[in-house]
Order: sequence, then C-alpha cells, then structure tokens
Amino acid sequence: MKAVVKTNFDFPGQKSLYVGKVRDVYNIDDKYMAMVVTDRISAFDVVLPKGIPYKGQVLNQIASKFLDATADIVPNWKLASPDPMVTVGLKCEGFRVEMIVRGYLAGSAWREYKAGARTLCGVALPEGMVENQKFPSPIVTPTTKADEGHDENISREEIIATGLVSREDYDQLERYALQLFERGTKMAAEKGLILVDTKYEFGKRDGKIYLIDEIHTPDSSRYFYAEGYEERLARGEHQRQLSKEFVREWLMENGFQGKEGQQVPEMTDAIVASISERYIELYEHITGERFEKADDCADLEGRIEENVKACLARL
Repeated sequence: MKAVVKTNFDFPGQKSLYVGKVRDVYNIDDKYMAMVVTDRISAFDVVLPKGIPYKGQVLNQIASKFLDATADIVPNWKLASPDPMVTVGLKCEGFRVEMIVRGYLAGSAWREYKAGARTLCGVALPEGMVENQKFPSPIVTPTTKADEGHDENISREEIIATGLVSREDYDQLERYALQLFERGTKMAAEKGLILVDTKYEFGKRDGKIYLIDEIHTPDSSRYFYAEGYEERLARGEHQRQLSKEFVREWLMENGFQGKEGQQVPEMTDAIVASISERYIELYEHITGERFEKADDCADLEGRIEENVKACLARL
C-alpha cells in the first residue's frame, strides 16, 4: 500500500501552493483551488511521520458527499472531484476563524469542564454535566484559524471586537453552522450515528459567503454509535466513537500529546495498516456505502496530476 505524503505539481495557471497539515492547496489563476487531500495524518497539531494509505481518498470522498448534500443550506466552493483524492473549486478568502459546533460535552470541552470551567468561548455551560452528555441545544465555540501551531478558543464578542469578522458576517456564519450541524445530525442518525461535534470553515467571494474545506469527515467531526449510547452514559463508560480520537488515544497511551520534548511513538507497519482500516470503516459507517479503493497504481501522483489537469482544462 502506498501513501501520498507530499505533492509538488505545476498546474497550468498555478499561482501558489499552500501546504497544510493534511491538504495541499493549489491556487489556479486566483480563480480556482485544487485541493489535494494527502495521506498525511495530524494529531495535537503535529503531522505524524508516516502517511496512512487511502486516508486522503476517505476524507475527500466523505467531504464531497456532504458538500453536495448541504448545498441547499449554504453555497460551497466545490465545482468537481476529478480524482478520488482531489476537489477542485472556487477560490475564496477564508475567514480567520473556525466555527466549532458541539452537541455533546466531549473531547477538549469535557477536559476543560472537568477542570472547573463553566464557560467555553463565552458560552455558559450548565452545572452538573457528565462526560458525553448532550447539551440542551448545540453550542458554537469558535477558534482562531492559525497558520502554524495551535488554534485558540475565542468568543463571539472577541471576534467582533477585534475585527476578525464583522458582526453581520459572524451572525450569518453562526446561522449556517447550526443549520449544517442540524442536517449532519439527521444524516448521521439515519446511519445509526450521533454527530457529537464538528468544525466548519467559511470564506467569502464577491461579497458572498461560501462553505469551504471539508465537512463532516472523521478528521473534522466526532461521531458516536447511537446504539448503546444511553446505557454507556448511565454507567459512565466510554462511548464507541467514529472519529480520529482513536489516533489521539494511541498517542496519549504512548506518552505523546504534542508537547515540547515529547517524541512521536514508532508507527509500525501494523499500526499504519490498522489506522488505514479504521478510516475505511469510518467511511462505510458515515456514508452507508462500501468503500471502493482507488487504483493502487505505482504512480499515484501521476494519476492525480493527469486528472486535475483534465479538469482544469474544462473550466
């Protein structure tokens, strides 16, 4: 199994290349973006040393399906998905915040709550909650969008006061985020899943707000299995999750949380293969469809380049 961990294409009209933690984003003529979802994997804001075969395909195809399924709520950047690992779409000016929507007290929110916090990003949290309990209604807990290092929690008031986003735009982003979360929640329930929390990114083009990047993937979202949720909650047990939390847990068990001086544990072939299998499992549960592995050709980069060039020629 081969993994794509780095790309360096030269597409017609290419202006620049942005390399993110997982995605390589090519700016085409300041009009379009060709987003290659690589097989890199990150946790605790650190890119791990080995790629995960088929992870890029899993994330790209899940995001593509959900972009299509939510286009009636908010316009999105996608124009085409010419390769299993690529989406081509409109270039937008991204907002400098990420919209995190939480339906349940889990993950970092629970860790802060357990430590005594009763507000999160300016949102008051009820007393007496337990881990993985459902909020009375979903809450929005935005973060800053950092180019490097950690994203930081920030409140609605701080975002508006510092001019990161105008009040009018921010109110619209919140409305869109909650509507998308409601749609994602219904779609997850149809597959026997609970959408616990997720992040959305938005951008602007010609004065219009667009949903950009990924949506409802296991990298950007946390899912629980609905079956047995109430029983596990009552017993104080861990929930069965569909997210990349299992990667974070493996790292923490081996003494790594992205802190200075810590070493990433060895990623053996067996660990890499097991993570790949889990991502494929995530795809099949989240979409309800069988995962079809793209051709395992020797030159994956060549396949991507050919498919993207053909797509750009049609735009």
